Amino acid sequence: MGNRVYRPIMVEHTGQDLRGSRFANSDLRDSWFREVDMRGTHFRGVFLMDAEIDGEIDGLTIHGVEVAPLVEAELDRRHPERAALRATTPEELRAGWAGLEGMWAATLERVAAMPPETTDISVDGEWSFSQTLRHLVLATDAWLGLAVLQRENPFHPLGVLFSEWRGHEAELGIDADASPSYAQVLEAREDRAAMVRDFLAHVTADELAAASGARPPWEKHGSPTTLECLQVVMNEEWQHHRFAVRDLGAIEAGRV
Repeated sequence: MGNRVYRPIMVEHTGQDLRGSRFANSDLRDSWFREVDMRGTHFRGVFLMDAEIDGEIDGLTIHGVEVAPLVEAELDRRHPERAALRATTPEELRAGWAGLEGMWAATLERVAAMPPETTDISVDGEWSFSQTLRHLVLATDAWLGLAVLQRENPFHPLGVLFSEWRGHEAELGIDADASPSYAQVLEAREDRAAMVRDFLAHVTADELAAASGARPPWEKHGSPTTLECLQVVMNEEWQHHRFAVRDLGAIEAGRV
């Protein structure tokens, strides 16, 4: 589909320590940087036309102007539901979650109107729409089902782990080889969304301030509060919706 021109990978750097490297008079067109740490990097005399950046951006300056606050303000203007990311009280959390659910509901309607195979299409190696929903099931299980509710078997077998923890599915009770139908994915997703909704309906300020009883196995340090756990869930919802909408746009435009 589409008219994308694919070029062979000339050099691939995976799992290497390139700190302190210097690239001068180099052609990096069409390069991909995925899951890389670029803190403290400097770009001088570069050409960034048609570039796309997704990630944690803080302290980035372009021509002396710090970019992150401008981006955050514009995202807030476009997406009022982002208020959920700053919610700290029970009332704010309930309103924030309702906003996030409304945001997802509109996107689910959009997907329902697209060809059935849309839910399984990967754009540029990213998760498909179905895999994204399955990852959100995993995130809810980890940060609410396990960390806060301390369920004995918190993880749904259809959950999808993030790349750094793949290979640990069996110890969490996740089926790494699962190939569920989209209807099954929606069922799991709604069940976990309802779990958040039900918890927020009765949570108190004191409960939010209390330390959670557990933490996901990939979190080795600290004892997050219930509020901090819920903030992770909210952030996962927002960020992965952003990625999903981006990729749906690429699919609709035939750029896959």
